[in-house]
Amino acid sequence: MTTPHSFTDRPLSGLYVIDLIDGPLASATRYLAELGAHVARFRPPSTAADDIAANAGKIFVSTPLDLDHIRQADIIVAPPSSLDMALMAHAKPSLILMEISPFGQNNSLSEWKASDAVLHALSGGLSRSGIRGRAPLLPPGQLAWQCAASQAAYVMLAAHFKALRCGTGEHIDYSALDGAMQALDPGYGINGSATMGRPAHLLSRDRPAIGTQYPIFDCADGAVRICLLAPRQWQGMFRWMGEPAAFAAPEFAKISTRQQSTELQSSLATFFASRRRADLETQGQAHGVPISAMLSFSEFAASDQIAQRQALTTLTTPSGDQVIVPNGVLTIDGARMGPVNAAAAALPSPHPQSLGDEQVERPFDGLKVLDLGVIVVGAEAGRMFSDGGADVIKIESTAFPDGSRQSYLPYGLSESFAAGHRNKRSLGLDLRHEEGRALFLDLVRHADILLSNFKPGTMDSLGLGPDTLLAINPTLIMADSSAFGPTGPWAKRLGYGPLVRAATGLTMMWRYPDAADSFSDAVTVYPDHVAGRISALGVTALLIRRLRTRHGGTASVSQAEVMLAQFAPMVIDPNIYPSTASRVLPAAGDDDWCVVTAHPSDPALTNLLAGQSLTDWVAQHSAMDAATQLQAAGIAAAPMLRVCDLPNFTYARARGCYRVDHHPHLIGPIYSERATAQHSGTNPPDVRPAPLMGEHSEDVLRDWLHLSEDRITKLKDLKVLQPTQREIFEQIASFTASHKPSPP
Repeated sequence: MTTPHSFTDRPLSGLYVIDLIDGPLASATRYLAELGAHVARFRPPSTAADDIAANAGKIFVSTPLDLDHIRQADIIVAPPSSLDMALMAHAKPSLILMEISPFGQNNSLSEWKASDAVLHALSGGLSRSGIRGRAPLLPPGQLAWQCAASQAAYVMLAAHFKALRCGTGEHIDYSALDGAMQALDPGYGINGSATMGRPAHLLSRDRPAIGTQYPIFDCADGAVRICLLAPRQWQGMFRWMGEPAAFAAPEFAKISTRQQSTELQSSLATFFASRRRADLETQGQAHGVPISAMLSFSEFAASDQIAQRQALTTLTTPSGDQVIVPNGVLTIDGARMGPVNAAAAALPSPHPQSLGDEQVERPFDGLKVLDLGVIVVGAEAGRMFSDGGADVIKIESTAFPDGSRQSYLPYGLSESFAAGHRNKRSLGLDLRHEEGRALFLDLVRHADILLSNFKPGTMDSLGLGPDTLLAINPTLIMADSSAFGPTGPWAKRLGYGPLVRAATGLTMMWRYPDAADSFSDAVTVYPDHVAGRISALGVTALLIRRLRTRHGGTASVSQAEVMLAQFAPMVIDPNIYPSTASRVLPAAGDDDWCVVTAHPSDPALTNLLAGQSLTDWVAQHSAMDAATQLQAAGIAAAPMLRVCDLPNFTYARARGCYRVDHHPHLIGPIYSERATAQHSGTNPPDVRPAPLMGEHSEDVLRDWLHLSEDRITKLKDLKVLQPTQREIFEQIASFTASHKPSPP
């Protein structure tokens, strides 16, 4: 356990937030409290585990909210129509007022009741959870609420940063469903396995078949999961097995071959069966094999990794009880940002706030970002800033291409990449070359932000660690994200999402109660998207601190600790989640389903059913008709939507949830999220297409460093400035054309 740092030495010190939200969305302001904001909660405290978790570190205020509080506040978070917005804006023009609700305002669902199950159903996530031929499976915990709350924290803090720059606040209409659609496992965006590598409209209507992409094998004391993706990882597994001749053929380097080989799967099962989990992890890592023991949540919480990372802390609640809670999701300048005991906190005295008069349309207009991020987490963190107006330069290498560039096209583009990397520019640079490294350091001198999500130690091994970069540019803000964090015994592990879920206990929780081997998390992408947003949250907090200190800093995110924080109620009460009032019921139609969250004895439900069972009643109606009638009776319910349903869903069209872009190097439209929320004073994201690898190299060097044409030519000749994917493709096409055999 660890003693939390005080409010005053954190990046959001002096920020005053008024919190009027009930329920799981109250977690949104907890993130700001962890970063040092004084979050005043004008609600009575509760002893329920989920409320303690959502409100850890906040200040409970018993006096009524009045204009004096409002004039001090920088951010107010409230339910819709609970406050006079005009009065709020008049009291403090720089105020950020976020009205947060399950479905946003002025649309067909605004009056509907929500539950975590309802959000899963309407976001498209439920349709991909479970096993083919069985009912859709509700994920464990409150992942939809929690991811929506995380995105809300980023949205309100980015808006506050903009207000500090321009002096004018704004009103935000924030929908939890929007947040769940975007931050949990979006069907449109950089989706990894969310659409299983295919466009959304080609997905099967059923759940995924049990596959072997991230197979789980029994061992002597439990089970392990492996995640063999790259050919070098398979070669490591092959050597570890003793190089059996049966699998020496070159085609086993292909994922599809390994998945379809029942002989290989059987041999792997035999290989793992007699070994213990810890030994398998140690030996697998020595061979470069991504592997993790299948742990329960309690095993994860009690692990040496959690202890050495000080990822849990003891908190005194307003009632005087001591509870163990997650110790925050961010490390700032090496210090954990966990909750501060509310008993030791007090409301802040009025503080002068320095407001700028910049002309900015988006929060990050004019900022320069070097983006070394890869795969989903890296894409999302950078996109938060490119969508927010920054000039985001994706640094790429032909020797180590971003895995998300894998495509059937020879120039490294897909619908997923196009959606996830919009509004960025690409610089092809060889950082292993002496001049390439020097060029990168020149770029660092001009940068505001540097993003990365490599395995811990990678940047240091390149001579590009935080101390080196901050010595060059003391105002630089750096954010890194990794599977388990940069310290602790698990730090060096290969940490793909499936392994994070296995190690944290999520995989063990995500299965049907009647089938021990029915693990159903294989096609989700969690916590990648939400971890990207929390990285952006940490950077934004440091940008706010930089306005008053003129100093940069570092923000570090552990994806495993993000998951720990989002299951915080289970740390307080391990038995909180198994019981649920939510059910997934078959409706009339072809594999159509309706979720219902209600106690069986609810009088409203009893009156509606008129003696029928709920199962029989739902089966007589379409999913939407059943949900509509249930909602009219005051019962939380929703039809299960598939990804292909989302763009034309009435709610999504009314909210403008999706936009359609056309990439110059792709056939067909690109669907992606339009914006994180509806703002009164912030322009929506730009519409610049995602780059080819190295597409903007020369432009970036001219814009940032003002290099001469001779200097750029020399860098290209030295292969420091690498050719674009388009140039490579054209060279291949030219070679092929010039070497065609002559006709007989």
